[in-house]
Amino acid sequence: MTSFLLLASWFLPLTLLAPLAFWRFLSPRRRVRIGYSSQELISAAGVSMAMRLRWIVPVFRGAAIILLAFCLARPVIANQQTKVFVEGAALQFLVDRSGSMRAMDFTLDGKQVDRLDAVKNVGSAFIQGGQGLDGRPDDLVGLITFARYADSLSPLTLDHGYVVDVLNKVQTASDQTEDGTAIGEAVALGVDRLRDAMKNAPMEKGRQPIQSAAIILLTDGENNAGDIDPRVAADLAATYGIKIYCIGVGSKGTAPFPVGVDPFGQQIIRNVPVTIDEVLLKDLAKRTGGEYFRATDTGSLRAIYEQIDKMEKSKTEQRQSMHYTDLAVQPFRFAGFRFPPLLGGVLLLLCAELLLATTRFRSVN
Repeated sequence: MTSFLLLASWFLPLTLLAPLAFWRFLSPRRRVRIGYSSQELISAAGVSMAMRLRWIVPVFRGAAIILLAFCLARPVIANQQTKVFVEGAALQFLVDRSGSMRAMDFTLDGKQVDRLDAVKNVGSAFIQGGQGLDGRPDDLVGLITFARYADSLSPLTLDHGYVVDVLNKVQTASDQTEDGTAIGEAVALGVDRLRDAMKNAPMEKGRQPIQSAAIILLTDGENNAGDIDPRVAADLAATYGIKIYCIGVGSKGTAPFPVGVDPFGQQIIRNVPVTIDEVLLKDLAKRTGGEYFRATDTGSLRAIYEQIDKMEKSKTEQRQSMHYTDLAVQPFRFAGFRFPPLLGGVLLLLCAELLLATTRFRSVN
């Protein structure tokens, strides 16, 4: 959009001075008179091309005056620019990979799968989008897994593809020495990672870009490992304003569990009793202002993520600004072509007028 700056637009009436460039050319009083005894020879010589085109000199001068007036009026091209400022959330996933997560009470695409595979599938959709979930493109996402010990597998990052790739490689604990459920240690490690992220995040407009911090804890058991009490870790989270959303994963009562392989190589599945310490998980959520959910199948797990997605929304703020290109002093594009500044045209016209007036179209005063 081309316009003129308001405070300089009053220079535009100067374009009315352009006809003055022809005053000297048209005024008979300014012409030099030379007496001849006879005009016959002069008439026979005819009118030269220079005489026919002598109007070019004042035209160049008039065009220079008009263009200079336009430059003084500051013609500009305004381009609207939008800057998006995002206050995102920092989400730390805590995924239980203890041996009990091998219980096969979930289904994906009609196929029976274990709890960890369901957690990985729906968790990936929550992070990147899919299965009716929008994803969390503006949020920092980190991954911690735990069995007997808690391990940070991915830092809090916007590289969600990396987080999902790491998540999909997680396996249940296969060694008895590493099996267990250290919920307290996992929560404490998650709080530590979130606290560092909030502390080191650069400020924007004097505000913290991390709008909220939350832990999403997925487990199917009871705290039976580690030296940190889960409730103490939850109180620490509350101190830093970190919410804990606890998801109890698995069916109630019994669940199909692989217990070995028969002589024909087929996996043996038996229903075994399962328990989840829901009292503890509800307490952790309550202490931090979060919520507790129970996912007994893939559909309910997806619905839980939808609820969390609504509760932990990112805030997006748009700021619009105008960028001006001053055509008088800056090169610009028009109709796909690049043009030099208009002041260059003024200089070019004046030079052309001066060159013609002192050479081919020179006149005697």
